[in-house]
Amino acid sequence: MGRRLVPLTLDNLPDLPKRCRSCVFWELDPVSGEAAVKAGRPELEKEAWISAVLLEWGSCGRVVYVDEVPVGFVLYAPPAYVPRSMAFPTSPVSADSVQLMTAWIMPGYQGQGLGRVMVQTVAKDLLRRGFRAIEAFGDARWKEPACVLPADHLLAVGFKTVRPHPVHPRLRLELRTTLSWKEDVELALDRLLGAVQKEPALRPL
Repeated sequence: MGRRLVPLTLDNLPDLPKRCRSCVFWELDPVSGEAAVKAGRPELEKEAWISAVLLEWGSCGRVVYVDEVPVGFVLYAPPAYVPRSMAFPTSPVSADSVQLMTAWIMPGYQGQGLGRVMVQTVAKDLLRRGFRAIEAFGDARWKEPACVLPADHLLAVGFKTVRPHPVHPRLRLELRTTLSWKEDVELALDRLLGAVQKEPALRPL
């Protein structure tokens, strides 16, 4: 089974689920988001947001492919690019952090460790870019797929609660100070990507 994680761009944005391509929950503040939906242009707003973040900050997501089929994605950005984050009771996200906005894996591919690998891939990207941590708002009462990730899932992949709340706790994953995490990232990525990115061995002449 060939698995790969590819940076999100405008070219592969159509590989996201339709409901996610037209969702601007995180990308706009509540008032602007509602206006975009009423005007029938959330997909255009989503494209504009991704384009702006790519130009100004760089990579802000990954798409997961299994045997060339898109089966999941993850979105992340500094809190300055995520207006909705200020609407949460446990905001703001720390200034030294990047916000893990949302992620999704197709039901048939859940339970295979892809969620953990996605977080580890984001962690490796942000370590290279000099960030100290990832933070996310969790849903402590999560029941079905939504824009806010289940708090239990975040805790399971290494996040710690930094600001408790009965519904939306804020969680944090330290990067720079957790050397064992970095080693886990390297090991997981080597295992994940080794099968699909190995160069063919050259035979001696």
